[in-house]
Amino acid sequence: MNIDPARYEVALLDMDGVVTDTARVHFAAWQRLFDEYLATRTTSSGAHDRFTEQEYRRHVDGKRRTDGVLALLRSRGIEIPLGYADDGPERNTAHGLGNRKDAYFRELVEANGVRVHEDARGLLDSLRQRRTRTALVSASRNCEWALRHTDLGELFDVVLDGLRADELGLAGKPDPAIFLEAARLLEAEPSECVLLEDAEARVRAGRAGGFGWVIGVDRTGHAEALLSSGADEVVTTLFDVAVQEATEPRDIRTLPAAVSHRDRIVGRLGTAPLLVALDFDGTLAPIADTPSEVKLPHRGREVLRRLAGCSTVAVISGRDLCDVREKVGLSELWYGGNHGFELAAPGGEVFVHGAGEAGVDDLDAIEARLRNQLVTPGIFLERKRFALAVHYRGVADEEVEDVTRPVYDAAADRETVKPTTGRRVIEIVLNVAWDKGAALHRLLERVRAAANDSGFVVFYAGDDRTDEDALRVVHDSGVGIFVRSSEHADHLSWAHYVVDGQDELTDVLGHIASNRAGGIR
Repeated sequence: MNIDPARYEVALLDMDGVVTDTARVHFAAWQRLFDEYLATRTTSSGAHDRFTEQEYRRHVDGKRRTDGVLALLRSRGIEIPLGYADDGPERNTAHGLGNRKDAYFRELVEANGVRVHEDARGLLDSLRQRRTRTALVSASRNCEWALRHTDLGELFDVVLDGLRADELGLAGKPDPAIFLEAARLLEAEPSECVLLEDAEARVRAGRAGGFGWVIGVDRTGHAEALLSSGADEVVTTLFDVAVQEATEPRDIRTLPAAVSHRDRIVGRLGTAPLLVALDFDGTLAPIADTPSEVKLPHRGREVLRRLAGCSTVAVISGRDLCDVREKVGLSELWYGGNHGFELAAPGGEVFVHGAGEAGVDDLDAIEARLRNQLVTPGIFLERKRFALAVHYRGVADEEVEDVTRPVYDAAADRETVKPTTGRRVIEIVLNVAWDKGAALHRLLERVRAAANDSGFVVFYAGDDRTDEDALRVVHDSGVGIFVRSSEHADHLSWAHYVVDGQDELTDVLGHIASNRAGGIR
């Protein structure tokens, strides 16, 4: 299982149970607390049963202390007051019992220390070597204190624990607020983050927050529960998680300029049949305030027409199929709508992904809900056949969280869809294993079948992190170009070259067309 630094620039790790063995210590402290307290309470049938590990996972693990106390006791038919944060450990309030549990936890740590999982240490070393930023995120108010009992402090760019979450007024899990705040501190979109968690509540939070890859860590035999809570994958050891090594430097600030290496690009493409696949918004056409305002420059359209005379050209867009075809306006091209869920051949034949219709009813319901909720100026909702995009390019930075939270909430309870992020946009898409890399593979299969040729070298250009899956596909055997913008000025990419804007990309495409004129289409 490989973490690709070009796709995931940030790794968020829970402390207890993922990085350290303190989950076991927390459970021991909770068990002592509840067994002592429950022994003072009797039911009509006698004393309460002992606190169990199953109850810990269901009611306590991954939650704030007070939420865990109240949830467990309510499951036993017991109600107690919340109390106040400074309640002493002798007080039988949620805060008081939580403070007593903290005292037990610290007593155990002082006596036995903190054991770091060696597989976590190895993964953290690999992440740092690949310049992947890391955050330690925990609901525990003892996280930073316990971290000082290890030698891991310098391996994290951000540490966000329960104390800081309370200071910021962040909601407890399964609300994703604490994870979203960690991503914000590292200036990353949730879709650019991989999350490693061992608690079911925190896995649900990761799914609700739209995080790019949620990996469940099962050290206690509850893999099925993690998967049913929304984990994309589950591992029993972090030795099964590696960080993909780059075969070339991939910081786009160090990538060569494509306009200065046009002949080298032509040479790398060779004389084999060529597939030129291109993103639309931000790649072929400049970004605009609303999708309807985006226009393909005349010069770009003419270069595409020339390329189509000597190669196979495709435009793969997040737009609906009919929309991107209308925007480009060239019948001789292949088109991919909804990130390739729909493909259209030059002759007009359309191919739709088999899972395409799943989730359409949920998208309808989410669209209706958000059109009523999102009334802030600067927001634009764009409904597509298999997706719903919420653009907030015109929203002030300080209002972005108020805009994005309802979007994540609307998608959280619907298993058929998931949120993804792009340049000032959140898109609710179908929850299937699909991305532009898969779309490019599918397109290449169709193109080869139509041409009755198993060859084809591929050229791909894109401008966003959603394009990295396609750039990864062409990395070893084709040519990839990243169209740089101020929003993506310094990230890692699978591209070989970089251009600044549409004019430079058009120059490169024109050079390819001139050198392949009269070649195989």
